[in-house]
Amino acid sequence: MKFNYKMPLIIAAVMIVGMVAGFKLKSSFENGGTDPRKKFEEVMRYINRAYVDMPDNDKLSEAAIEAMLKELDPHSTYIPAKEVQQSNEELDGNFEGIGVEFNLLNDTIIVVSPISGGPSEQVGIHAGDKIIKIESKTVAGVHFTNEDVFKNLRGEKGTKVHVSIKRGTTKNLLEFTIKRDKIPIYSVDASFMATPEIGYVKINRFGATTLREFSDAMTSLKKEGMKSLILDLRGNPGGYLKAAIDMADEFLPDNQLIVYTKGRSRSKDIYKADTKGDFEKGKIAVMMDDGSASASEILGGAIQDHDRGVIIGTRSFGKGLVQEPFVLSDGSVIRLTVARYYTPSGRCIQRPYDKGAEDYYGEVNNRLKHGELFNKDSIKNNDSLKFKTDKGRIVYGGGGISPDIFVPVDTSEYSPYLQKIYGKGIFSEFVIEYMDAHRESLKQKYTDVKSYAKNFVIDETIFNNFTAFAETKGIKKEASGIATSSIHIKREMKALIARQLYKNDGFWYILNQSNASYKKAIETLQSDNYTKLGLGE
Repeated sequence: MKFNYKMPLIIAAVMIVGMVAGFKLKSSFENGGTDPRKKFEEVMRYINRAYVDMPDNDKLSEAAIEAMLKELDPHSTYIPAKEVQQSNEELDGNFEGIGVEFNLLNDTIIVVSPISGGPSEQVGIHAGDKIIKIESKTVAGVHFTNEDVFKNLRGEKGTKVHVSIKRGTTKNLLEFTIKRDKIPIYSVDASFMATPEIGYVKINRFGATTLREFSDAMTSLKKEGMKSLILDLRGNPGGYLKAAIDMADEFLPDNQLIVYTKGRSRSKDIYKADTKGDFEKGKIAVMMDDGSASASEILGGAIQDHDRGVIIGTRSFGKGLVQEPFVLSDGSVIRLTVARYYTPSGRCIQRPYDKGAEDYYGEVNNRLKHGELFNKDSIKNNDSLKFKTDKGRIVYGGGGISPDIFVPVDTSEYSPYLQKIYGKGIFSEFVIEYMDAHRESLKQKYTDVKSYAKNFVIDETIFNNFTAFAETKGIKKEASGIATSSIHIKREMKALIARQLYKNDGFWYILNQSNASYKKAIETLQSDNYTKLGLGE
């Protein structure tokens, strides 16, 4: 008989399959049940008994926990013991670093939000950006941990770090050099009088000190004659539930419903206004966008549902899930989604997450792609999730808070040249040098931000010096880019100089002068459009 050289391989393969199959049958027989805890213990027992190398059980356990939570929803997360303190700093303290709130998704660092006023925001890092490289070293797809992120991005004030960013569908990586700084964690970014009777307060997050900071701002604004308020929640990712409830209580009369929460293992918890608020009378315009999430949406939803104020801008993020921290035996924490929250009309604004976390966090790019940021008619509301405000206005659940007055995003001033300027941190570097030479003369000439706003001009000399400075940093002049973005560049420089002179109040005062949502808020509060919307008493 002719020898078949394949036969030994076939026999070996059959034996292996037979052994594996036999083991499976035996294991299944011995198991005698489907208790997942017992199954997990079995796997760990077999690994420890039979794996070729000595396993790291702590590492395996943490990987299993992270994988389990990932299967639940995008906001249930695991925090190792050594990272718990760091994870709370953004709401309770301060630190030195680049200033971003991030998530690790599919082994990639995703920027959830640049911290307001921090170094990353100043150079142009956006929510949704993916950090692919740090100092030319690839950090995506290499099993980076939260601890690795902290080690590489945090550091002593004044030191620099270079990152390569993947943004949206762009093919090429965007390059940024970020100068680390002390990251102050203040809730109120700015407060000033927008007009003689309209106050403005910008809140960047809802933390432990939010209510106190807001109350201090309101006291000052009232002394200056404030009768109406613009509350700016753009880019505010949320924070503490209690802080949002306390804030809503400032605007609503006693016993009005603010929010309620309920979950499978949680009874219905109802939160109502129960104290005398700082601003229960007077017109309110709330500015929101796709970066306004969670606690921001609780506050905006309560104001909208009670017809207490007007929401202006674009549709909010759509996070209606409540997380509760559970401390494990080793000091680590899981932040587990335990309930959904519902606005006073009964709507849950949580958007779908059944297609996975990557699709969930990428929805901002989808909104841009589908034209929603430019056209209100592109917002897809679900008619089965239709609700009514106190006065009968139609509002929708299931995907963020839609504005009462839609203001499209303006991208007409953006160009590749401008992106390079942001990416290299040219604005901050140039302004720092400019202020070194002109700080004292500017202080003497412009005693307050209003005189500065009215009289200071980024003239052609300053602008040409800026483009020349950029060229020394490797950014060649581009005629088309300069023509497209010159107004934006001049405005950004003027605002950053104002920040140096008048802190964040000056920065936002200047930047808002040409912002469409801000101007629409003032127009609405000053006209009869407010009452035409069915708002007010």
